[in-house]
Amino acid sequence: MQSETFIEMHEHRRGKISIFGQESNPTTFRLAKMNLAIRGIDARIELGDTFRADKFPELKVDYILANPPFNDSDYYRAENDERWKYGIPPAGNANYAWLQHFISKLAPNGTAGIVLSNGSMSSDIATEGEIRKALIEADLVDCMVALPAQLFYNTQIPACLWFLARNKTNSKFRNRSHEILFIDARELGSMNPRRTNQS
Repeated sequence: MQSETFIEMHEHRRGKISIFGQESNPTTFRLAKMNLAIRGIDARIELGDTFRADKFPELKVDYILANPPFNDSDYYRAENDERWKYGIPPAGNANYAWLQHFISKLAPNGTAGIVLSNGSMSSDIATEGEIRKALIEADLVDCMVALPAQLFYNTQIPACLWFLARNKTNSKFRNRSHEILFIDARELGSMNPRRTNQS
């Protein structure tokens, strides 16, 4: 849906914008392809495990929107993967594997918005604290947003947003180098009661 909004906002660039994606679940893969086709969005979506076989090894992009599986404990991890520039992610949690995968796809001025579990902001499991420190020291983290609880229908795990930027000096507003914006939105918004069939 966000891709559709982006395309509408950049209608003047139609034909110059390309959308790529990879999905390991065959059902989700087919739904994504159908959803994009219904909206007339031309996209290259591939079926496959991102960590086992990256279908776009050389791809560098300007924007990434991602909602990977939270705290995935059953993911393929090769310790010598060249994507682990900031540290080898723990075998039992893919959060920092996802972050480093998305960073590896960013063009020199690219930015990414990623939904992860709240635990990714403070966990110290295995090497996660060291990787987080390395990402901060590399000036890749632009903004962190703690989201309200019960935001998603399919999980009760509290979530957060990671915004990453390859180049924080490349802004028409101001230089954001060595700055990180923290937003605590946990108390914002209100619950929308689920409707039940009263008949």
